[in-house]
Amino acid sequence: MVRVERALCALILIGLAGGCTSGEKEPAVVDPAPTAGASAPAWSEPANYSFVLSRGCDAAAPLGRYQATVTNGAVTGATRVGAPAAAPSASAEVDLGPVTGDEGEEIDVPTLGELVAMAETAQEDGAQVSTEFDRTDGHPAKVTINVTDTPGGAECWIISDYKV
Repeated sequence: MVRVERALCALILIGLAGGCTSGEKEPAVVDPAPTAGASAPAWSEPANYSFVLSRGCDAAAPLGRYQATVTNGAVTGATRVGAPAAAPSASAEVDLGPVTGDEGEEIDVPTLGELVAMAETAQEDGAQVSTEFDRTDGHPAKVTINVTDTPGGAECWIISDYKV
């Protein structure tokens, strides 16, 4: 009886293995309604567009918000939204880098293509990177880069009000 059971198991395994290597493809199942996990369409950066860039991982309390305009592939205007721009001290004799004040840190606003390239470079250099894309047109919606070993060390850029 044990021999019969072993023979049946062997035949079943051979049948399963043969079915897996038969070369015939299973029919693809296509879901007509995209789900929350659906991927975004491919995005090509247009020459002209505008967007709001929020810096900081807490969308309710960003470190800074900027209305940006891109013309011919370059940022031609970036205005701080919701807070006055921080200004360097009149007594500063040297450029010490970004100005930091109570209202947050001023940054040079990148194009969305530059932001994506920055994320790719950081990932190649070993950083933990997450890039989310808009599901309707594929433009970047959020970029998170963490070059530290702590969850609180992440830098985030959230894109909203994207208009072509």
